[in-house]
Amino acid sequence: MDTPVTIIGAGLGGLTLARVLHVHGIPVTVYEAESSPSARAQGGLLDIHDYNGQLALKAAGLMDEFHAIVLEGRQALRVLDRDGTVLLDQADDGTGGRPEVQRGDLRQVLLDSLPADAVRWGHKVSRTRALGEGRHEVTFADGRTVVTSLLVGADGAWSRVRPLLSTATPEYIGQSVVETYLFDAGTRHPAAAKAVGGGMLMAPSPGREIFAHREKDDTLHAYVGLSEPQDWFAAIDFADAATATARIAQEFDGWAPELTALITDSDVAPVLRPLYALPTGHRWDRVPGVTLLGDAAHLTAPNGEGANLAMLDGAELGTSLAAHPDDIETALTEYEQAMFPRSAESGTDEMLGIDSADNTAHGLINLFTEKGQ
Repeated sequence: MDTPVTIIGAGLGGLTLARVLHVHGIPVTVYEAESSPSARAQGGLLDIHDYNGQLALKAAGLMDEFHAIVLEGRQALRVLDRDGTVLLDQADDGTGGRPEVQRGDLRQVLLDSLPADAVRWGHKVSRTRALGEGRHEVTFADGRTVVTSLLVGADGAWSRVRPLLSTATPEYIGQSVVETYLFDAGTRHPAAAKAVGGGMLMAPSPGREIFAHREKDDTLHAYVGLSEPQDWFAAIDFADAATATARIAQEFDGWAPELTALITDSDVAPVLRPLYALPTGHRWDRVPGVTLLGDAAHLTAPNGEGANLAMLDGAELGTSLAAHPDDIETALTEYEQAMFPRSAESGTDEMLGIDSADNTAHGLINLFTEKGQ
């Protein structure tokens, strides 16, 4: 290709695309709003699946680097009832197809696999516009512009590239997650550490649930899910950590103390994460010179597939472009025709909805049994 592929967003999907293109000798530039790779924390654990995320890493030629950052034992799973009764305690025997890695470590592997100048940091997009004949102009917040004949929006839920293709916008799904962290858990928070075990804890109930991971360095990272409208959360002053923690913990009155400790004993202020989704089956008509991947294309409620699908999107788009270097439109059509049904199927393959009467420990185990897990 005569002109570099322009990618907006240096998340896992955009970087996977950049890496696959680099492997095939196709020039690429990634523009990222963050000022540096360490500008913010990169989230928690990701289970990278052998049927999508790992396929992307194979296409990127990074399986050895991936295996080097896998956290052993983290595929262990415990399901607890609200009273602390352990209903499932599944060890990690090393044969599972979903090894866990820290998101930040995986992102760094991808960054390290690219030329030093491939990612341009501190480039926040303010707008995009079509110039005709498949060319697009990207304007950044500081007034700089770039014109490209192939623009890829890998810029997440609130994509600035998506409006070139679609009028769809993410909508609140009626659920938010409050994140907490407990450090040096085995020493400082032994009851919570025992409840979580070596991998993942799931303690569901209708409208309220607590999930947690054991991350690196004996850290417990909890995700406290609540089904409430946004104005319910707006009434809580999250700037006052003690007040917010007490208010969230109040919703779990009567739960086992080793579970509520994941809220009340947090070593950081609770962080509110409202959850949004695009319409299931979101798609668009082919527009020359531009496409989307990952959450920009198919944001869904968390179901364990988001990062994996973004990476597979990036790998398949890169592979299609490499197969059709002189015919961008054929490559984009090939990519989108595979991506649309895959993302639509994933959007309907969810765990039990938080508001379901079956969203209990017993209901979850029954679901696992039906799926043969």
